[in-house]
Amino acid sequence: MRELICDQTIPDIPARIEAGQKYTSGGRHTAVSLILIILMLLFSRTTASSIDSRRQLYFYHTHTKESLAVVYHDGNHYIPAALEQINNFLSDFRNGDVRAIDPATLDILFRLRAHFGGSGTFEIISAYRSPETNAMLRAKGRDVAKRSLHMEGKAIDTRLRDVKTARLRDAAIALKLGGVGYYQKSDFVHVDSGRVRTW
Repeated sequence: MRELICDQTIPDIPARIEAGQKYTSGGRHTAVSLILIILMLLFSRTTASSIDSRRQLYFYHTHTKESLAVVYHDGNHYIPAALEQINNFLSDFRNGDVRAIDPATLDILFRLRAHFGGSGTFEIISAYRSPETNAMLRAKGRDVAKRSLHMEGKAIDTRLRDVKTARLRDAAIALKLGGVGYYQKSDFVHVDSGRVRTW
């Protein structure tokens, strides 16, 4: 019976197994140790991958003057508690009404932020807009759509700090993930998770 040498390289182990050779107790311990090391490496690599793929956003609300930094996706799943935080932060600031913000809209913002270096803060001009607020703005002659996607939690009017809004618009259009509106005079970009269109 041949004994497995403890300092034998990993590639030799499968070859010996295929040859039907038996190992001594020391050899079995070495094989188990190698398996544990491989599993630990795979686990650490998966964990690092999850951290790298987390989706985080930074917000500053221009009306409430509040800020929010939040990881809303852990790399595998959306985080319900984080989404709830975002829903409250992006509520109708005029009357306090809250509606779920479409995660697809958040993903558009995340991809835009990543495009520009991944460290910027989105200044929020308008996010969820209740039907009452939408009707009021229309009555005042504001440029507001009757069936605005803001009322569905699918649209956000924003700007990204340290990025010209024209560049933000161009990047959003290039994504082709939804609607993009450019309001040069007011200096913000509208993004939504509806059909692809521009204005």
